[in-house]
Amino acid sequence: MTITADLPVVVIGAGPAGLAAAAHLVERRLQPLVLEAGPAAASAVRDWSHVRLFSTWGEVTDPAAEKLLAPTGWTKPDATTYPSGGDWADLYLQPLADALGDRVRLGATVTGVSRTGRDRIVDADRESQPFVVHFTTADGSEERVFARAVIDASGTWGTPSPAGASGLPALGEEKAAGRITYRVPDLKDPAVRARYAGKRTAVIGSGASAFTALATLADVAKGEPGTHAVWILRRGISGSTFGGGAADELPARGALGLAAKAAVDQGHADAVTGFRTEAVERDADGRSVLVGEDGRRLDPVDEIIVLTGFRPDLSFLSELRIGLDERLQAPVELAPLIDPNQHSCGTVYPHGHRELSHRETGIYLVGMKSYGRAPTFLAMTGYEQVRSVAAAIAGDIESADRVELTLPETGVCGGAGLYDDPSAGEADGGGCCAPAPAPVQIGTAASASTAAVEEPASPGGCCA
Repeated sequence: MTITADLPVVVIGAGPAGLAAAAHLVERRLQPLVLEAGPAAASAVRDWSHVRLFSTWGEVTDPAAEKLLAPTGWTKPDATTYPSGGDWADLYLQPLADALGDRVRLGATVTGVSRTGRDRIVDADRESQPFVVHFTTADGSEERVFARAVIDASGTWGTPSPAGASGLPALGEEKAAGRITYRVPDLKDPAVRARYAGKRTAVIGSGASAFTALATLADVAKGEPGTHAVWILRRGISGSTFGGGAADELPARGALGLAAKAAVDQGHADAVTGFRTEAVERDADGRSVLVGEDGRRLDPVDEIIVLTGFRPDLSFLSELRIGLDERLQAPVELAPLIDPNQHSCGTVYPHGHRELSHRETGIYLVGMKSYGRAPTFLAMTGYEQVRSVAAAIAGDIESADRVELTLPETGVCGGAGLYDDPSAGEADGGGCCAPAPAPVQIGTAASASTAAVEEPASPGGCCA
């Protein structure tokens, strides 16, 4: 069997990047087949439907998708307003999936991708063989489909990183699963709110999700006495810890960091700095006790919210020859552009099909999955990626190479590999964004003796 033009391009995942990829393929007169594991389009986005995006409607819709939607009578929401995850799913992603019709298959979980008749060892005649994609359906049956190319837009939502600072679950973390969540809880839901109201909750993480959790817990604390957060950071504290603030070119993102800072300043949250979680133990009352690698034991908490990022599931790609950076698990050509150990101020360099290609031609990782473990992704990045990839698959290399991407800056200068050092000084004074941040004095938890210190910005620099 050889690759033929009438084979579909299989797109894995019916999220923002996957559906946009399908729209661009349709525009190129190519046939997409989108395989979505969930029961509905944008299943992952629906899991955080209560969270408001820090990008406006004008930044989270794709041009090719809008063209596909236009004949259906779809009206684009006000480009200057901010959707929630639920708004994004209901008002844009679901209508887009509906417009794609039977090109989208729901309840289809991809279990493996390979070359037809070739495992990853075999060289002979490899490039001329189509891809074969195995998947299971909602009723448990197994199917396969052949493809001329594969675009993996499955994201990273299903594989959150653990609390353990070594990248592995902390000792006792799995046993404590009933008291841990790896998502921002919906505290407007009465049942969820009851879980945290009047309780002491540890929030582990330092990005936008942690800011959201701290801010929403602070809102609960204003009406529910006894509600308190303990913010666990592996680094120290400086003005840049809370993001770019007024210097952020995405105002809502800057405001989110300021809301988290307010939660601390107003006493609704304490911070524990330089704390790397090694174990989660249980005290005599059944509450959780976090133990650090340095031997510190924090006061007991009732709940733990772990927001330490996500990582890609690469298991179903094991028979393909994909080249990934050994640290970020991102395509090797893309990794240097987004590496949080190096990437600082400015923007992510323009990138498209060339940075997303592998030795195995015809397979592309796009969207959040293309960034591996890097935390710097924006929807507009994914839309430009899939535009370029669709053009490359169609053979229009001139268009595929014409990649233009400018991302808003955070107004925060980043450190170079020092972001996990609680005692490190701030980054070089010759920063490229805002003036060097001043230290922020905040309270610390009862069992934490670490004082506030100056610290380089969070990994990801201006594009975090």
